[in-house]
Amino acid sequence: MPSPLDVADLRPRVQQIVDTTIAEQSVLLTAVSPDLTPLVDALTSLLSGGKRLRPAFAYWGWRGAHGDEAFEPSAMQAAAGLEFLQACALIHDDVMDGSDTRRGLPAAHRRFAGVHRENEWLGSPETFGTGAAILLGDLCLSWADEVIFNAEFPPEALSRAKAVYDEMRTELMAGQYLDLLEQARGGGSVERALNVVRYKSAKYTIERPLHLGAALADASPDVFAAYSGYGLPLGEAFQLRDDILGVFGDPEETGKPAGDDLREGKRTVLVATAVERCSPAQAAAMRNHLGDPGLDSHGVAELRAIITETGALAQTETMIDDLLERSLASLSAADLDSTAREVLTGLAHAATRRAF
Repeated sequence: MPSPLDVADLRPRVQQIVDTTIAEQSVLLTAVSPDLTPLVDALTSLLSGGKRLRPAFAYWGWRGAHGDEAFEPSAMQAAAGLEFLQACALIHDDVMDGSDTRRGLPAAHRRFAGVHRENEWLGSPETFGTGAAILLGDLCLSWADEVIFNAEFPPEALSRAKAVYDEMRTELMAGQYLDLLEQARGGGSVERALNVVRYKSAKYTIERPLHLGAALADASPDVFAAYSGYGLPLGEAFQLRDDILGVFGDPEETGKPAGDDLREGKRTVLVATAVERCSPAQAAAMRNHLGDPGLDSHGVAELRAIITETGALAQTETMIDDLLERSLASLSAADLDSTAREVLTGLAHAATRRAF
């Protein structure tokens, strides 16, 4: 069976729209100055791959709501625009987290810092890299709007979609701030960590893309409610799986060094659960190692052992299973296009297993 992400040739079609957009925008940028070429190159590298989850949920949200087939290419274009919003989020998130890599390549701010060093320019390479990455993320945010709202839909459909999109961006930025706040506070309860998950990832990754597609299709309130019942728990499960991979994942699959989330000190649900269950000795080890940028393989192994021994890993796996069950129950009760229902079911299983 093909991946649910490849039904309707979604990934190659999204890639074509992304490539065409970058090519068109590069003409404008290089007309301003050839010195802007590195911005284009960095974005081309970042967007040459990826799972395309958000476009998939937006497109199948439109299909599921019985969108008019005449607007199918436009629905794919609008969905593909979310890749630029995701690029903005990734670039800025890497700056905030101080991440070194993204998808197996240097993170944008590291890439531009390297350009600064190679050319022996004046000032701080790190400051230059951070500034360049922030601007590249801002460009992506602007281009996302252009791609989505230049799709050929009736004005009333675009107006409905814009209301969803506006709320989606606000929720994303709010979630990003709450994530920063949790890092600064040194983490807190599992409940607070789950709230970060809900707004930084769950709504933005699945629920709101589904709603965007539904808005373009002029879906009923019942469909919106079903998409929330499916999308929110699935989005939370997706992020919980991401948290597990950030600690226990294979670098060949994640594109990041082993245990990178531990070096960054991410206050995830997985970590919060472990902290709540730690013995005094384990708690001391967590305080000493979590967030240490120089954490070596021995330290990573020690923290992994604590997370496993406290039952945090098993509890998080149980949460994923329960959330997936809730998600699929909502989907099964909805009045949706049959092909879309099948694909969304496959996406739910793939997202929680990361079997893409």
